[in-house]
Amino acid sequence: MSSIYELRLHKLRDYLEKKQIDIALITNPTNIYFFTGFHSNPHERFMALIVDMGSARESMIVPGLDLEAAQQQSFVRDLIPCSDSENPYALLKDKVGRTRIGTLGLEKKAISLHRVEQLQALFPDLHCTDIEPFIIQERLIKSEEDLVSIRRAVDIAEKVLESTVQKVRVGMMEQELAAELEYKMRMFGGDKPAFESIILTGKRSSLPHGKPGAYSIQENDFLLIDFGVYAGGFCSDITRTFLIGEGTKEQETIYETVLTANLAAIQAVAVGTPYGVIDQTGRGIIAAKGYGAYFNNRIGHGIGLDVHEDPSINGENEMLIEPGHVFTIEPGIYMPSLGGVRIEDDVYVQPSGKVEVLTHYPKQLRRL
Repeated sequence: MSSIYELRLHKLRDYLEKKQIDIALITNPTNIYFFTGFHSNPHERFMALIVDMGSARESMIVPGLDLEAAQQQSFVRDLIPCSDSENPYALLKDKVGRTRIGTLGLEKKAISLHRVEQLQALFPDLHCTDIEPFIIQERLIKSEEDLVSIRRAVDIAEKVLESTVQKVRVGMMEQELAAELEYKMRMFGGDKPAFESIILTGKRSSLPHGKPGAYSIQENDFLLIDFGVYAGGFCSDITRTFLIGEGTKEQETIYETVLTANLAAIQAVAVGTPYGVIDQTGRGIIAAKGYGAYFNNRIGHGIGLDVHEDPSINGENEMLIEPGHVFTIEPGIYMPSLGGVRIEDDVYVQPSGKVEVLTHYPKQLRRL
């Protein structure tokens, strides 16, 4: 039985053949994981998957200190270790075995100008072309195996959230609650946070991507918790906003407006619908209530191996929703004078076209 990595590499080779690309050089660590099953952060070191159409085998240059891990994890078995004192481009040239290769496929957004210059010095008259759109399209459609990991990441996140909420008390600092939440991630089986957790209270909750600090939770404040779990190679991303104490009627109105926008945007999801419609639907509800000026970012994004990936769910995106897509829907209202509310869910479009909300954590206003 073919592995998922074998199938992905086969599709990549078909694409390279169709586009008459001689060699693909993939350097984005997440894309390398997608095609090989080997996950590593090489930092400044060179790491690359080499797909040479003149060879029947793929090969991979890996940092020497990661060789053992690559041997354990990678579907690609032709591994070329590169020590910190070696020139990885010389290893690449030796592996390719020729000085002229015609067309080289690269990930345009992932590779630096420095690396392109190194490649051009190695291979005179090199023609480079962007293969990233193909890779993005392949990553958009999640497999059944992918969904197992995504569901697990969501499940862990929801257990973590409920356990953490039980610890909330007036006077507790944002960074204290963040430490509790990230400790719980490990305890419940997550590999690591999918991104730096956002835990904000009071007026600071109006900062969409604020960082938890030495600010204490106070009575009648919003408490916004936005975080994700990385588990089995995939990410979850969930936001819930709570009210400390009774709060005010205006706070309740803001919350209910965001919740209505969240539910309506989810209802707008359907195969064949442009992604822009999702944003327009949720944004329209917020604007109709007079809060349009306080929702100044897109309503969602794709999620998978990375916590932020295609598609960008903004009002101008004409890309059509397809089976296999996984993405967030996260409308919000952010008022500097009062605070912010965001409600975020992870949504999956099943192969049948049925829309499934993967996150199940309650969304009705909860007072702590």
